[in-house]
Amino acid sequence: MANVDTVLKEANTIEGAIGAALVDYGSGMALGIAGGGKDLDLTVAAAGNTDVVRAKVRTMEMLNLNDDIEDILITLGSQYHLIRLLKGRGAQGLFLYLALDRERANLAMARHQLKRIEATLEI
Repeated sequence: MANVDTVLKEANTIEGAIGAALVDYGSGMALGIAGGGKDLDLTVAAAGNTDVVRAKVRTMEMLNLNDDIEDILITLGSQYHLIRLLKGRGAQGLFLYLALDRERANLAMARHQLKRIEATLEI
């Protein structure tokens, strides 16, 4: 099992990765970040994407959808933003956030790798 820093560093090695964060969507706080920089403030992205997750959870409740969110994809002109809600003991209310450069990333592989990385996370 891997700790938060190890998981985020590994997520940041996914082809095309710009940055990764582990986020508590109850508070909107990033519990850890890797990558980012002047073009992507991961702290701001963590807080902003918390609103996206909360809105989707509320919508599913209003629709009485008895299902789990696996991931949420936001496609920009030059980037993919992947939000993966964590499952498992101790992971309720957390998501992994990964920003990818569209030119360099393989979205299907990134989703697969992020799922594999999530399985190694120990909270």
